[in-house]
Amino acid sequence: MNERITIDTPDGGFGAYVARPAATPAPIIVVLQEIFGINADLRETCDRLAAQGYIAVCPDLFWRLEPNVQLTDKSDAEWKKAMALYKAFDIDKGVDDIAATLAAARALPGATGKAGVMGFCMGGLLTFLTATRAKPDAAVAYYGGGTEKHVDAFKTLACPLMMHLGEADEYISADARATIARAAEGNPLVHLFTYPGQNHAFARWNGMHFDAQAAAQANDRTRAFFAQHLK
Repeated sequence: MNERITIDTPDGGFGAYVARPAATPAPIIVVLQEIFGINADLRETCDRLAAQGYIAVCPDLFWRLEPNVQLTDKSDAEWKKAMALYKAFDIDKGVDDIAATLAAARALPGATGKAGVMGFCMGGLLTFLTATRAKPDAAVAYYGGGTEKHVDAFKTLACPLMMHLGEADEYISADARATIARAAEGNPLVHLFTYPGQNHAFARWNGMHFDAQAAAQANDRTRAFFAQHLK
């Protein structure tokens, strides 16, 4: 079962896609978008999480720029629009909106109060920052672009964090991955995995660089991680 809800903030309200499991009470996973908005890929991710027994909530993080964005990676025009939105996006406001989403999600009917965050690309960076600022119970970041620019935030990490990085990522260089790994080294809260030969967005359903084997490995690790920390 899925629905749309509204998250209220001092700056206004914004929408979120919610997929509910067959049985409650259930823990929450807040799913954070790539630069393409709440598209079919993100809705599928939420629906799969609901099938695993979670209430999945995907907030419309571009609402301050343009509500209800739904793009794909299949055309130049969509890429151009997605990149323009990304460049105009305020990361700090985004983390504030995610914190508001977490609070609203924990109060949903049937929610246990336990809440994780997971995100992809832009949402992967936002997942990392949320884990250092907004106190989710667990977080999983898939190929978070720009994370290497914020590694000082590892010092304020307040929950278990899993990170997935492709070793052939065209947006996250080997130097960037090394910077992230050095900053995370020795932190017992961090579980960092890299995937040989994998491009950016190797786990994007039906995406240009989707790799079924690597995606399954990453998603299995994510599933076990959330089961450990949220259920």
